Amino acid sequence: MSLEVRIKKKLGKFLLDVAFESDGVLGLLGASGCGKSMTLKCIAGVEKPDEGRIVLDGRVLFDSEKRIHLSPQERKVGYLFQDYALFPNMMVAQNIQCGTKDKKEVQAYLKRFDLEQVQKLYPAQLSGGQKQRTALARMLAAKPQALLLDEPFSALDNFLKARMERELMNVLDDFAGPVVFVSHDRNEAYRLTDTIAVMEQGSIVDISEKHALFKAPKTLAATLLTGCKNVTRVEPLADGSYLAPDWGIRLQAPKDGAIRYVYAGFRAHYAIPVDEISQESTNMIECEIVREIEDTFSIVIQFYPKGLTDRTEYSLLTYETGKEEWKKMKERYGGQLLLQIPEEAVIWMEQ
Repeated sequence: MSLEVRIKKKLGKFLLDVAFESDGVLGLLGASGCGKSMTLKCIAGVEKPDEGRIVLDGRVLFDSEKRIHLSPQERKVGYLFQDYALFPNMMVAQNIQCGTKDKKEVQAYLKRFDLEQVQKLYPAQLSGGQKQRTALARMLAAKPQALLLDEPFSALDNFLKARMERELMNVLDDFAGPVVFVSHDRNEAYRLTDTIAVMEQGSIVDISEKHALFKAPKTLAATLLTGCKNVTRVEPLADGSYLAPDWGIRLQAPKDGAIRYVYAGFRAHYAIPVDEISQESTNMIECEIVREIEDTFSIVIQFYPKGLTDRTEYSLLTYETGKEEWKKMKERYGGQLLLQIPEEAVIWMEQ
C-alpha cells in the first residue's frame, strides 16, 4: 500500500509545491510555517490543492485534471490534529464511537489505550495524554488506510511525551498502511520514521532514508534542520581543496571533482582534539573559546577560530563532548583546544 502526492497550492505569496511517494513511515521535517501541516490537510481533503494528484493504494483521492476531489469521509485517511480535535460535547467513549459503531470494538479500544476509567468524561476533563489516546483510538477505530500525524506530541510535557511516543511506536508497528508524520523535532522524526523529507518554504529540498539523510544531507536547509550547528561557505582552490572563509581554514574535499560544493559543515561531537596544529594542515581549527555550557550529560564549547578577523554568522562554532572527557582534556591541554575534523565527518552541500 502506497501514497503518492504531487500537489501545488497558492496561499497569498506562499506556494506549496510538494511531491513524494511513500509506502512506510515518512517524516516531514521543517520549521514552523514551511507547509508541513498544509500538506497533511490537502492529503486529508480538509484543504483542496490548486492542481496535482493524490493517490492512495491505487485509489485517486484528488486529481485536478479529472476533477476528482473526494471528501475527507471518503478518503479513508486517519488524521491526528495537533490539538486532537475531539468533540467537546461527547464523552470519551462517544468520541471513539465516531470511528466505529461496534460497541465491542469501542470497549476494545478503551482497554487498549487505558481509557476505561475515563470513558464517561468529556475532553475538558482529560489530561493531555488522555486526550491524545482518545484521538488515537478514534482515528484507528475508523479503519483508515493511511495515517497523518501532525506534531502529535507538541502539547505534552517531556515525561508524558516519552510515554506517548512509545504508545505511538506500538501503533505504527501494527499499522500496515503509509504514514506521514509531521515534526520540527529532528530527534523525534529520527526515532519514529523510516524516511525523512526536509521542507523549506513550501517545497521538499531533500528526501532520503533517515540514516543517509543525517549522514550526508545535500542542502544547507537539511543540514541545519538535522541539527548540524557548524556550517561554512566554501570556495574551490586550485589544489582540489576548499577554502572555508567563515572558519579561516582549508578543507580537504571529496575526490569527485565534477561536483561544485557551496557549503560544508560538521556535527559538534565529531571533531577530534589534537596536540598540535600546522599552518599547512587542512581540516584543523585552533579554537578561541567563548563559553563552556554545561548540558545535562555533556559540555558544549562555543568558540571562534583563533586569529579570524572577519567573523560572520557562521564563524561561531560548537564542539560537544562528555563531562569527564572535557575535564581530562582541560588537564591535558591546559584550557587550549585544537580540533581536527575527520574527512569522513565533513558534510558537503551542493546548495
